[in-house]
Amino acid sequence: MNALASNPASITIGTPLSPGAVRVMLLGAGELGKEVVIALQRLGVETIAVDRYANAPAQQVAHRAHVIDMTDAAALRAVIEREGPAFVVPEIEAIAVDALAEIEREGLAEIIPTARAVQLTMHREGIRRLAAEKLGLPTSPYAFAGSSAELREAVVRIGLPCFVKPVMSSSGKGQSYVTRADELEAAWEYAANGGRVNHGRVIVEGRIAFEYEITQLTVRAFDENGRIKTYFCEPIGHTQVHGDYVESRQPQAMSPEALRRAREIAEQVTTELGGRGIFGVELFVAGDMVWFSEVSPRPHDTGLVTLCTQRQNEFELHARAILGLPVDVRLREPGASAVIYGGVEAEGVVFEGVAQALRVPCSDLRLFGKPASFVKRRMGVALATGSDVEQACERARRCAETVRPKGIVV
Repeated sequence: MNALASNPASITIGTPLSPGAVRVMLLGAGELGKEVVIALQRLGVETIAVDRYANAPAQQVAHRAHVIDMTDAAALRAVIEREGPAFVVPEIEAIAVDALAEIEREGLAEIIPTARAVQLTMHREGIRRLAAEKLGLPTSPYAFAGSSAELREAVVRIGLPCFVKPVMSSSGKGQSYVTRADELEAAWEYAANGGRVNHGRVIVEGRIAFEYEITQLTVRAFDENGRIKTYFCEPIGHTQVHGDYVESRQPQAMSPEALRRAREIAEQVTTELGGRGIFGVELFVAGDMVWFSEVSPRPHDTGLVTLCTQRQNEFELHARAILGLPVDVRLREPGASAVIYGGVEAEGVVFEGVAQALRVPCSDLRLFGKPASFVKRRMGVALATGSDVEQACERARRCAETVRPKGIVV
């Protein structure tokens, strides 16, 4: 195990469920982790999926599954020691990162990309201070607050309108767009209840007059000389509602200068974070201007579009980078993704209209298999390609709209 972790460029792939197996553990087993598990298994890797609830999407396809509170350091360490993976791959923010740092220091497993990267990016304060204050990258105006009174003071400095977000959350949870001072108390409460973990702290972000948002998927992987090299996928444009992505498209049209600047920012951030794997760097763009927003040290939800657009999708790129294998970031054809929401509160759903949806030309579906549905829970995604991005977007929307989730009547 330690030899694999210290020299992945010369890794030998064993056979799953045998003494020579290469074992990879995912911490977080949602729809993105499910695709990572599938990509790893196609390369002969033994996979273990850990999550806070049973039958999460990646647990349904992994070799083994565990249900623990991943913020419990003792429980997290115990499951890693029990399984003995060569690589531990965090897929969500709510993890006891101090335990991961200890495991990394002791050489029990390699943390992907690194324990430090996980610690910095799981918390908006850490990554924002790194990007803006250490690296000097352009960002929106920001301030942090640890109480509703501090929130009001921060908004006076930043100005209205602004965004109020928990320091730890994902997919827009706990985020508010505030236009009036009398909305601040509700924004504070929503942030406290909507974050992955309630740290009693929020970030206030000023509004930027950007034209569009992109995800610059950035891969740190070994080149043919055994050195870490940075690779870039074609930029992914995305549309968000209340901080949650609803559509993505690739490639996003950009000026040459904006693309150059986006990749320069992405390389600065990911080089500072270090390690190997794929990073989703979120950026705001207006003309030739680019601002850093956030970064995830793992596959990105907007990158689901790469399942239909790239020679190797973001999950295959992540798996290959983890294992020290060559990567290929080339685009095959333009494409788009559109989210399928649950639409109902139910323990289990059925999906109607699937056959009709797949009659949309050049379309495909991923139904994630989540055991419970919420009105705004992402339950699947429609994918489509086309002669250009506009045609692909129209097809993906039509495919998504045709699928109808319904609660199971017992």
